[in-house]
Amino acid sequence: MKSAIRDENPVAIFEDKMMYPTKGPVPEGEYTIPFGVADIKRTGEDITLVATSSMVYVALEAADKLAEIGISAEVVDPRTTVPLDKQTLVDSAKKTSRALVVDEGYEQYGVTAEIASVIADGAFYYLDAPVKRMGAMNVPVPFSPVLEDMTVPTADTVLALAKTLCGKI
Repeated sequence: MKSAIRDENPVAIFEDKMMYPTKGPVPEGEYTIPFGVADIKRTGEDITLVATSSMVYVALEAADKLAEIGISAEVVDPRTTVPLDKQTLVDSAKKTSRALVVDEGYEQYGVTAEIASVIADGAFYYLDAPVKRMGAMNVPVPFSPVLEDMTVPTADTVLALAKTLCGKI
C-alpha cells in the first residue's frame, strides 16, 4: 500500500478477501515492496508454481506435499502484474522445465493467461511440458463458504496437476 501511495502514477490495488484473516510477521520500521519485482517464496528444481495473492499460501502448502513424494517445487509470487517481473518467471521455468500458474480469479480471461503466455514465450525451448494454469471455475461464486471453496484451486488440486506435469500420476 505504501508503494502505491508514494508512486506518482495511478495504481490499482486488488484485495483478496480470503487473506483478511491471515496474520504473519511484519518488518520493523519503514519498508515498501518494489513494483515489478517477484519474490521467490521457495526454491525448487522440478516445477515452478507461480501463484498470486492468497494462492501463494495454497502453492506453498502444495509444495510441502510435493516434497513428501520427492518433487521439488519452486514457488514464485509475482506480487505485481503491471509491471510484471517477466525475467524471474522465465528464469524459474527454464530452471525447472515445468510451470503451473495459480490464481483465485476466473481462469478464463484471467491473469493466469498472461503469466502463462510470458512463460511459454520466454522459456519454450526449455519446457518439458506445456505451461498449465489453474483458476476459479467458470461459475458464479457461491454464497456458501463450503461451496465457494470448491470453486477455487486448493493445495490438493494444485498437487494433483503438478504431479501430472512431473509425470508422477
